[in-house]
Amino acid sequence: MLKSDVRDPASLPRLLITLLVILLLWPGIRLSELDLGVFFSGESTSEMGQFLSGFWPPAHDAEFLDLLAEATLQTLAIATAGMALALLIAVPAGLLASRALSLSALPRGGRPAWWGRLLRWPVRGLMIFLRSVPEVVWALLFVRGVGLGPTAGVLAIAITYSGMLGKVYAEIFESVDQRPAQALMLAGGGRLEAFLYGILPNAAAELLSYTVYRWECAVRASVVMGFVGAGGLGQQIDLSLRMFAGGEVASILITFLVLVLLADLLSRLLRARLT
Repeated sequence: MLKSDVRDPASLPRLLITLLVILLLWPGIRLSELDLGVFFSGESTSEMGQFLSGFWPPAHDAEFLDLLAEATLQTLAIATAGMALALLIAVPAGLLASRALSLSALPRGGRPAWWGRLLRWPVRGLMIFLRSVPEVVWALLFVRGVGLGPTAGVLAIAITYSGMLGKVYAEIFESVDQRPAQALMLAGGGRLEAFLYGILPNAAAELLSYTVYRWECAVRASVVMGFVGAGGLGQQIDLSLRMFAGGEVASILITFLVLVLLADLLSRLLRARLT
């Protein structure tokens, strides 16, 4: 009886791909000057230990908690208002950039409309530009224009996230089953009806999940933008770090952790209602 060959026939290609990835990553590691050994040196360990020891116990006096609650609400307001403005741009931009409702995509055809092609590529280029500039850069520009405060953060999130949401929305519209929308358009329905009854029901769960995730990212971004004067928890962290108030920083970080956990819970609940 012959002994069966139990070797994986794909093992050699996988090994070659792994070696290729390592060869490609190595120059990047060298250029980034990554040195993990510095964390284990005696001086670094001592400095980090002293820095982290100042974070305990977290600040919990009544005056600071009132200030923390106000900053938390401001952070949520910045993220939510910025996302609302971003959606006003992202939804129509995603529809314009997507071929999901294009007549040329129908089974029995149709020539691609010239105006559709004329709009699609400029809209995609605009979304690339909007999301290519980090929100903190937009915040710096708006701080110069509208002054310190949450307005700069709201506008920065709206601009950057409109490009991100529009791109992903367009891809989601194209990735779902196109047959219901195509059947509606072939039966004489308009593109709005095809979107509302053919595309949206199939894409709703994925759209909602990604939107809530981006709202969570907007909360984190608003914290970062607070360091450049855009208000919220980030500005309070900056002030606490400048005063070496580690306990206050710890309380803010705990609050931020709770916000992320609540966002994750909200996403799960909403997806459960739609599935």
